[in-house]
Amino acid sequence: MRFGGLFLGAAFVLSAGHASAASIDLSKPYGDKYGCINRNGQEVAADKMLLLTDKELITAASACTFSDKQPQADGSLVVTAKCEAEGEEGQAPTKFTIKRSAKNAKKLVVADEDGNVMGDVSRCK
Repeated sequence: MRFGGLFLGAAFVLSAGHASAASIDLSKPYGDKYGCINRNGQEVAADKMLLLTDKELITAASACTFSDKQPQADGSLVVTAKCEAEGEEGQAPTKFTIKRSAKNAKKLVVADEDGNVMGDVSRCK
């Protein structure tokens, strides 16, 4: 019985961990005001824009295509991407961390690999 209780406990912990890691669902786009407006193409010019989809992160000056997504134990998502910056040749590899905002659980915060917050985004309507 004791083994069964431990097994159930372990399954519960794994399930809970999996549920929190899966809580960042990028199947629908997230963005700031201008990111959501521009999610179907450049509709308005904006010097500050952030759009996050399941495949890419787009800012006013760069476009990053995801090559790998790794859910973390704390519920965040570490994304490996190749980015093209406006006015530059080629692609540079980089990593981003996407996590729930501490201030508003409906928002996501995107930070670069140095921990600099690029901005927070809400699900586009």
